[in-house]
Amino acid sequence: MVNFNSISFEKEVFIVKIPEGDIALKKKSDLKYFFEPKSIAVIGSFKEGFFGGYVVVKSLLNAGFAGEIYPVNPSYKEVLGLKVYPSIKDITEEIDLVLIIINCRAVPGVMRECVERRIKAAIVVADGFAERDEEGARLQKEILKIARHNGMRIVGPNTAGIANPAKGLIPNPYEIGYERLKTGGIAICGQTGMINPQAFPYDDLHYGVSKLCDFGNKSDVDECDMLEYLENDPATKVITMYLESIGDGRRFLEISKGVASKKPVLILKSGRTKEGAHVSTSHTGSLAVDDQIFNAACKQTGVIRLKNFLELFELPKIFAYQPLPKGNRLAMVTFTGGVGVIAIDEVTKYHLSIATLSPETETKLNAIFPGLGKTIVDIGPAMVLSNNYTEIYSKILKDVLADDEIDCIFNVIWVGPSGKYVEDYLKFYKELQGRYQKTIATWIYGPKIPFLNEMAYQLEDLGFPVFSNIEMAIKALGIACQYAMARREKSDEAASHNQ
Repeated sequence: MVNFNSISFEKEVFIVKIPEGDIALKKKSDLKYFFEPKSIAVIGSFKEGFFGGYVVVKSLLNAGFAGEIYPVNPSYKEVLGLKVYPSIKDITEEIDLVLIIINCRAVPGVMRECVERRIKAAIVVADGFAERDEEGARLQKEILKIARHNGMRIVGPNTAGIANPAKGLIPNPYEIGYERLKTGGIAICGQTGMINPQAFPYDDLHYGVSKLCDFGNKSDVDECDMLEYLENDPATKVITMYLESIGDGRRFLEISKGVASKKPVLILKSGRTKEGAHVSTSHTGSLAVDDQIFNAACKQTGVIRLKNFLELFELPKIFAYQPLPKGNRLAMVTFTGGVGVIAIDEVTKYHLSIATLSPETETKLNAIFPGLGKTIVDIGPAMVLSNNYTEIYSKILKDVLADDEIDCIFNVIWVGPSGKYVEDYLKFYKELQGRYQKTIATWIYGPKIPFLNEMAYQLEDLGFPVFSNIEMAIKALGIACQYAMARREKSDEAASHNQ
């Protein structure tokens, strides 16, 4: 890997010096064999348990993978109704992808057999490489050399793997407790298995993803490769990443700038402190990039930097579900004025502007309830006096959405203790689908968590993102506005340059 101790930051450009003897940096490569394989070989133990080759095969079958699956282990004859082959050399059919879950010392030998079979992609789940000790680092260099010299790409080692739900491709080595992932527009990549299905409740949260990739030790396939691949992936609307290091600063600058001009790129980078950077070395064998350098790189390329792990999953939803705002004028529709006050404190952080309702909208709202047509549309008083407040709520929100003086909306929903209004809400939101080109972020509150969760899941299934707290909802709108503004500025610059 590139030694970031030898990187300086001059004139907002990464200057990268490659230590002598390093393996040559790879060129752009298609990762289709990882995410669109027609056949997979799984090398490992097929003993039933919560981890291993048995789990991988079961996960592929449960997810509906339509390609061929070839289990490989000389100690087994059959697993889950599939023939088990003694060796990869005994499989006569073409193999696109191999997944390796064996002792690290045996991996180089298996890799040589794979290149003999002209396999183009390998996911090395096995650990015990650069993240462990010097011997592990030597083994990692050995398998990388084998792969590089024979045109093979590697994800890992020390990885929980990848996923492409649209293809039924969920070769997860850990038991996940559910069969399928909802397909969606969010791609999540990182140097941690914490993004994979065994660690995040994708199924329970109705969370839609396009691709998942745990880089592991990132010996070969890295953030730049994934950015290049996802840039042209039609299923991916927004890209999020968790990184502990960057392998090639100059390449990252070039690629991320181009990708971010087409799709939002959100990155959470750990190692902000010396202590965190030190721990990342033992986790994935990474050499952390200086935090100030990374900050400057984000500003230069248009990458949106995240602050915490929860944002990695929550903030992308605003881009995946909603249209980009045309401006920064924000309206609030809330059942409580206190929430509006809290939200305003957040608004100023993200250069949002509290919208002034048009005279027409103000008149309509005041006709529903005196004084309703204010900057913060607080429908709490009207709700208390109404026998059918969901009907009032729907009319208010439609009037606000129709206002040309508004670009985006922070929407607050109250779900009562009986949950009887949930169906009314959902019926109303189905009517809103695709009708207004306004960006909506929603926060739901109420006394019963099951009703709140059910409401949130069904709203997101309809395309309306729900956030865990007020601050997260406002930040989502803020970064959406900033990203939209940056794209418009770049488009204007390009148009001016071409004239």
